[in-house]
Amino acid sequence: MEREQAIEQIQQAAKQIALQLMQMHPAVASLAEETLQATVLHSLHQITVELEIVKKQLIMLQQRDGSSEL
Repeated sequence: MEREQAIEQIQQAAKQIALQLMQMHPAVASLAEETLQATVLHSLHQITVELEIVKKQLIMLQQRDGSSEL
């Protein structure tokens, strides 16, 4: 697998993960227990932060690859 293909595959997976996380968020209120809700929301936020770091690293890699072609 070429690097561009790997980047594309990871980006698509990250997009799917983000969509799944967005679907989970509204259901948290139905847990009806504040401590649990807070923990779950915090965890969802942390996962989102880590996912954004991965996406940002891929963008930086693409930019670096693109700048070497000039």
